[in-house]
Amino acid sequence: MTIVSGSRSEFKLGGRPLAAALIGVACGASPLPFNVLPLVMGPISSEFGWDFAAVSAGVTVFGIIAALLAPVFGGLSDRFGVRPVALWSLFVFGLVFASFYYLPASKTGYLLFWAALGAIGIGSTPVTWSRAISMWFSRNRGLALGIMLLGTSLAAMVVPQIAQAAISAGGWRMAFPVVALLPLLVALPLGLLWFREPRPEEQPEGVADASGHVRGILLRDAVRGYRFWILLTSILVTAFAYGGAHIHIAQIVKLHGFSASVAASVLGVVAVGILVGRLLVGFLFDRLWAPGVAFPALLLPAIACWLLMGSDASFTYVIIGGFLLGFAAGTESDVIAFLTAKYFGMAHYGRIYGVLYMPFAIGSAISPIVYGMVRDRTGNYDPILMVAMVMFAFGGALLLTLGRYPDPETLPAKAQ
Repeated sequence: MTIVSGSRSEFKLGGRPLAAALIGVACGASPLPFNVLPLVMGPISSEFGWDFAAVSAGVTVFGIIAALLAPVFGGLSDRFGVRPVALWSLFVFGLVFASFYYLPASKTGYLLFWAALGAIGIGSTPVTWSRAISMWFSRNRGLALGIMLLGTSLAAMVVPQIAQAAISAGGWRMAFPVVALLPLLVALPLGLLWFREPRPEEQPEGVADASGHVRGILLRDAVRGYRFWILLTSILVTAFAYGGAHIHIAQIVKLHGFSASVAASVLGVVAVGILVGRLLVGFLFDRLWAPGVAFPALLLPAIACWLLMGSDASFTYVIIGGFLLGFAAGTESDVIAFLTAKYFGMAHYGRIYGVLYMPFAIGSAISPIVYGMVRDRTGNYDPILMVAMVMFAFGGALLLTLGRYPDPETLPAKAQ
């Protein structure tokens, strides 16, 4: 069997699956709820008479349910392949998200809608898409994952504008079915055409051995090593620091005296930061030791938190703060996917990534409600932004203890 090698061969063979995965990520459960909720949070609070913590609780339930099921969907991807898991999940996610048009004024009913979204949406996130891309790319895996994860940046640039237009035309409820057209009419058809895992003869060097057996350790062996727990802790801390800041960024901007349109524009700046972070960090991961790249990158959002504190931040500070927060998101998602493949291999990638995705989803889910509670009790976000500064720095520093990548030849091989 011939194993393909070289940068040109990787992108030539994996270009179409990569494009489909990029759009799949952009239209999946990872970015869409987080880019719609900031714009409907205020109107929901006003119409239902709920505080910001109660409104934020929906995405908290969504994230926790999704986190608990991430290893399940990852295991299904390992066993049955990514294509059926990702595409079916994308389809059902679109239908459920559209049904949010009927969100009830009951808090219980409101949370049940979000729980259903988390239960089916996790299969449309990088938990699935990244397995296929990591199988297509070895030498350029960091850059390829960065390109795939640009989907979240693309969503952050486009979705708020679509949602805001829908809200202006038909009220806050209209944002959900309009945005749901993206997974149903854009990502799903493209995925059906182009998205798949490579055949054994298409796999690049470093993914499989000469017999086509994929290399990697079992989940139970991964959890016995210190690297797994270092990664898990770093992911949890950083996700908590970032998740609430992203959900509440529009409210943070408004507290500085800016209009709703400016707040929506700052979400676009966050998207640009994600884009730059994805590409630059992914490019550097392929050429340098990834934890050494991630540490300084995660210090930048700590600066963002400082810029966004106080009541008199200038427009320039708000814009720079939004960009640096986005850069953090671009870094963190790359860290999970890239380091999972590097330290644990691809044979059981879905299960291991799924478990490591749990702290990311849980941290991102709990964080918005904590940010909301701080806002409700103090009238601003300064106390939690100060905590987030420390968490970004600590989460980045933890990665420096991971040590060298293991030699791929030392990892056990699994027949496909």
